[in-house]
Order: sequence, then C-alpha cells, then structure tokens
Amino acid sequence: MSPVKIPKRIREMKNKRPEFIRQESWKYVRLKPNWRRPRGKDSKMRLQKSGAPQLVKVGYRTPRKYRNLHPSGFKEVLIHRVEDLEGLDPAIHAVRIAGSVGKSKKIKIMVEAEKKGLKVLNPIAIKVPEAEKPEIISPDEVKESGESGEVKEDGN
Repeated sequence: MSPVKIPKRIREMKNKRPEFIRQESWKYVRLKPNWRRPRGKDSKMRLQKSGAPQLVKVGYRTPRKYRNLHPSGFKEVLIHRVEDLEGLDPAIHAVRIAGSVGKSKKIKIMVEAEKKGLKVLNPIAIKVPEAEKPEIISPDEVKESGESGEVKEDGN
C-alpha cells in the first residue's frame, strides 16, 4: 500500500478556503486574529452581510479520508524517542522528529527510521568533515594545468 494520493480537487479546495479571523481583530491590537464566533446583536459578520469576513461552516471541512495528512499523503507521527518508531507502517506513516530532541538522539532516530524504511519529514543535515569532502576543481584550473583531456590536432 502506498501513501494516499490527495486529489487535485481537495488541494484546490484547501487553498480556496478563507482564512477565518475574529471579528474586528484587524481594528484593535488587543484582539488576536484567532477565530471566535461573532455573537453581537447587530453584528454584520454574524448576519453574514456582504463585505464581512466568512463564518466557519461545516461545508469548508476536508473529507475524512484526507484529514490530518501531510501533503505527501502520509500520516504524520511526532517522535520523541526511538521506541516511538515501533509499530509504524512505512507505507502509511511518515515521521517528524520533535524539536525538543537533542542531536545525538535525532541521529539514533534517523538511523532506526532508515532501517525500518520510514520517511523522515524533517531530516537533520550532518556536516561532513573537511577531510572527507571531494575536491571541486573549476574549469579555469583545468585549462591552466593542461589536463583538459582534449585531443590536440596537428595542422597537417
């Protein structure tokens, strides 16, 4: 079984969904934009007058099959320790390592996830020591040293 393919129609639906904001939060600094239902007696937003922001409605909801999925189609699982990887299916689950996990434990989790074939959504970048890095030679250096590999033809 492969990850769920999120249809284009669902992705478009999510993009068209309005950003639901609290009534008059754009007017006052003390009001955060997180959603609160408008309850005022003469509230234009509650009455759904044109020009007022949209209300949260059930019609905007994502179909159950596609809820809580990562855009890649995998179910996202937050991991804090190596033991959390047990029982995960690589065909369904993708792993996100928690931000509070230290570097050495992250490496252990990465190695174990790789063994089990799990996709890691936030892999860590490990620096390669200078001694192991390959030398990169620019084309100018090649021409100067005469090691271009081109065959020179005689004028005969």
